Amino acid sequence: MAAINTEYKEPSYGNWRVPRSAGLGNLGAIGTGIVMAGLLLGIISFAIWGLFPGLAVLAVAGASALLLTVKDKHGQSVVDRFGTRMSFRLSQSSGTNLYRSGPLGVTEWGMYQLPGLAAKSTLYEFTDSYKRPFALLHVPSTSHYTVIFSTEPDGASLVDPEQVDAWVANWGGWLAGLGDEAGLDAAAVTVETAPDSGYRLRNEVTMNIDPNAPDFAKNVLNEVIDTYPEGSATVRAWVSLSFNASLRAGSKKRTPEDVARDLASRIPGLSARLQSTGAGIARPMSAQELCEVVRIAYDPPAALIIDEAHAAGSPVSLTWGEVGPSATQAGWDDYRHDSAFSVSWTMTGAPRGSVNSSVLSRLLAPHGDIDRKRISLLYRPMDSARAAAVVERDQNNANVRITSGTRPSARALVDARSAVQTAQEEAQGAGLVNFGMVVTATVTDKERLPDAVAAVEQTSGTARVLLRRAYGAQDTAFAASLPLGLVLPKHSMVPSEIKDAL
Repeated sequence: MAAINTEYKEPSYGNWRVPRSAGLGNLGAIGTGIVMAGLLLGIISFAIWGLFPGLAVLAVAGASALLLTVKDKHGQSVVDRFGTRMSFRLSQSSGTNLYRSGPLGVTEWGMYQLPGLAAKSTLYEFTDSYKRPFALLHVPSTSHYTVIFSTEPDGASLVDPEQVDAWVANWGGWLAGLGDEAGLDAAAVTVETAPDSGYRLRNEVTMNIDPNAPDFAKNVLNEVIDTYPEGSATVRAWVSLSFNASLRAGSKKRTPEDVARDLASRIPGLSARLQSTGAGIARPMSAQELCEVVRIAYDPPAALIIDEAHAAGSPVSLTWGEVGPSATQAGWDDYRHDSAFSVSWTMTGAPRGSVNSSVLSRLLAPHGDIDRKRISLLYRPMDSARAAAVVERDQNNANVRITSGTRPSARALVDARSAVQTAQEEAQGAGLVNFGMVVTATVTDKERLPDAVAAVEQTSGTARVLLRRAYGAQDTAFAASLPLGLVLPKHSMVPSEIKDAL
């Protein structure tokens, strides 16, 4: 009888690459251009003005190249850090890091509108083909419309490893399929952990207690109501999809009604495919639900009032002009908003090597030193035509970096092999997605802020991701971590093509 091999080998995932332009050594296209222009000007200076002016020109060109080449572990050069510092000082001197709303604020009509990137956003509500209401968020500065799905993840506890692998494979297929969605520019997954107020549990138990039940059973249930919420946490997840107002370059921008009419028939299919990824029951969020999520994010104590109202059966009515904070102050390394303090990080490096499916479990898990924690994974899918061009360009750029020197570095060789593997996988039908991560930790007491920072930085090490505190942009990173579908590259003053070339 043949022996049956029952050993299970967990699959690993990896081969993440940072897009880089072609250049000499560690220089990008812009750095290489500066070096070549400096050499040309140096030769001209030697020929016209003599030795010392030529040396001065070469020294300036060399110093400029060093300022762009020497980078820290987060990929930040001296020029990047100097620009960030100066931008924050300008915002401090002009007072734009402060925000006041409401009747005593500076917003029009005394409304509590959102600050920063979402200040001009407008919220609509429509119904899909299943007659379910869904919120449609319009950001006019980037001409994006965002629809948000509320999910109930099943979690990996007591789940067979094969099922987890199937979820991961379906999630990869779902992301790859987004590249073929007409008008889709970005997607985001937001996971939030927060303490449970206990109102929902109390309401559920008290509504289902049998009056004829034994006293012992009633006492046990009452004790559960009183003790279970202590130390427990609630985990919520959302998936947001951002669509462009123009279906293609140069076409006319669509109105909110046109976008809603188009999405009404696509939302049921998108939500149904999400369920096969382990997201559980996925349904579009209504405008009221989104208002509650944003209101609680900026003022965490409001969660108790909202949960108590839901438990009592009282309807909560919030409009988009009432969910913003009354006061915020963006510091260099933290963010104060209403009754809470937050710190945000951005991912600057994906895990090196291969990882398993549970690599982010500790980072996503609730932590006792953090009142509220949000982890947002930001995705920008590429269509098949653009993906093919990108992988070919990356492969050519990697080959140029190897052949530009006599002794290529080990990292350059590994990067070239990774580029070849990516091109082969894309040619076989795999999708190409740019991704990033924003992590936000919120506490209601400023003295606990150092503990929250230490908790996030410790768990990020186990997740094998490189996080950098969003210095000088804490308010922007906080807004990016919310399930609003903000496409950050579209809000940047420096185009992403220039950043890649640096």
